[in-house]
Amino acid sequence: MATTLLAVVVALFLGHLAPGLAAAVRRYGGIHRWFRTVAAALPAGMQAVVAIAAPVLLLTAVQVALRPLAWGLPALGLGIVVLFLCWGPRDLDRDVEAVLAAPDEASCRAAVQRLWPSAQATVQDGAGCIEAVFRSALRRWFGVLFWFSLLGPAGALLYRLTALAAEGDASEPPLPFQPAAVRLLALLDWPVAQLMTLALAVVGDFSSVVNAWRTPDAFGLGLGVLAAAARASVRTDIAEEVADYTAAGIPEGAALKDVFGPLPELREAMNLIWRMLLLWLAVLALFVVAGWVG
Repeated sequence: MATTLLAVVVALFLGHLAPGLAAAVRRYGGIHRWFRTVAAALPAGMQAVVAIAAPVLLLTAVQVALRPLAWGLPALGLGIVVLFLCWGPRDLDRDVEAVLAAPDEASCRAAVQRLWPSAQATVQDGAGCIEAVFRSALRRWFGVLFWFSLLGPAGALLYRLTALAAEGDASEPPLPFQPAAVRLLALLDWPVAQLMTLALAVVGDFSSVVNAWRTPDAFGLGLGVLAAAARASVRTDIAEEVADYTAAGIPEGAALKDVFGPLPELREAMNLIWRMLLLWLAVLALFVVAGWVG
């Protein structure tokens, strides 16, 4: 667990220290070519297994072989490299800042398009931007982090390959095994979305999250409960902050326009995502300390 936490911290640090390197190595064109090669060479029933499971099993063998070597340092290096490659592909906070700093409507629309995960409809209103931030956070950060923490580098690769196969390549026709990848991705996303919702209850508005969990399909597959809890938490946080300004004599409209700026939901959603990520890292750190004490 200590190596997991260290790999996560180093990968995050490298991503912010060298964004150009991160963008260069996270293009995933080679992976999409691999998917198309498998789809052209194998029958339909074997395509998803070979395209996704074969690289994951190969990486599992490598990480098992490296674990006992040199006090675990080669395994740590492998974890950092794989996590760095699977994280992203772009920094979510940079994409959010691009939306907020857009000089005109066309630039804003293009920036929002980059904010949404691939194959998602672009919605530019406040509620749509909240959902875009949380969906992107799950696909770029939390999904990779959860499966890396659970299964090591092979878990991170499993999640990233599945997400890429499910989302597809916008410049190419859909893959024959894309429906199978979509179903697998829904299964991989389910525990991540539930834990993100739980973290949101801790760092955001608890009652809003509880109300979202009371809906009939809250524990079914899909990201509906996370999106509903995120929208309610963001709006509650904004309302509370606006109330503080109005109590000081600042009109509500002026507080929203001058203090929060355009798309206040987007800015507050990103703040919640950072708090959730810090909470996840704190929980990992507690597991590390508990392991040392035990």
